[in-house]
Amino acid sequence: MMKEEITYHTPVLLMPSVDAMNIRPDGTYVDVTFGGGGHSREILSRLEDGGRLLSFDQDEDAERNIVNNPHFTFVRSNFRYLHNFLRYHGIEKVDAILADLGVSSHHFDDSERGFSFRFDGALDMRMNKRAGLTAADIVNTCEEGKLADIFYLYGELKNSRKLASVIVKARATQRIATIGEFLEIVKPLFDREREKKELAKVFQALRIEVNQEMEALKEMLYAATKALKPGGRLVVITYHSLEDRIVKNIMKTGNVEGKAEKDFFGNVLTPFRLVNNKVIVPDKEEIERNPRSRSAKLRIAEKVMNNQ
Repeated sequence: MMKEEITYHTPVLLMPSVDAMNIRPDGTYVDVTFGGGGHSREILSRLEDGGRLLSFDQDEDAERNIVNNPHFTFVRSNFRYLHNFLRYHGIEKVDAILADLGVSSHHFDDSERGFSFRFDGALDMRMNKRAGLTAADIVNTCEEGKLADIFYLYGELKNSRKLASVIVKARATQRIATIGEFLEIVKPLFDREREKKELAKVFQALRIEVNQEMEALKEMLYAATKALKPGGRLVVITYHSLEDRIVKNIMKTGNVEGKAEKDFFGNVLTPFRLVNNKVIVPDKEEIERNPRSRSAKLRIAEKVMNNQ
């Protein structure tokens, strides 16, 4: 059982991402998405005297995978608070920061968490079960316009307004509390051949809203920009276009909107230099071994020397 708990998350692009961190044995590193601990274990295997790794995760399930290692510190928190916890642990600057933004297969396979439409259960979707609104709270209380925006912006669903309208009508009769109840309401809006893909987008949109994922990502990226030493690496694995756009923008321009500021000579003023202009993606063998890696993209940027 312990073996299953430790390996519940198969790390995506493990070697390319950890190699990209340019790890020195005595360096200071951060893994902002600890999860099953796969990436953190690989980082720790490369550390020696003076080396240090802080790993973040807000999910209590991740605590079962904590590594017993003198170089390791686990931070039970959302990575949006990266700046605060680096200060708390007396760390001014770090050598590299890794973020794997994928949702663990463990979450999708746990019917009690409400992340997947494959199971019935509470419509929850919180990464941090101790706080915040659940998906049920959102579908039952958000005004129709806000619901439509959530499905359009975070799920890129063309029928977002219809979805919101149907949900609002249904909840007027009875609170929507379970995945089964929710599916009964929204399933008729999708063609059978595209049903699974469209439902995945609906659930993605709700999950992003529940966990405030886009806001948290932006805060973490700005904090990472300040925390990295000159020459330090920002290494990020993305899975969908929304988060990938934000990561690409900050690496290219230094801000999440992608608004490039230029100097007198027309050079873009950015705190980063792109290490890979072309994203790194999993090879065929990794996709076969771990299907959740199919949409993964690895982006790497280095903090430039004159932008501390």
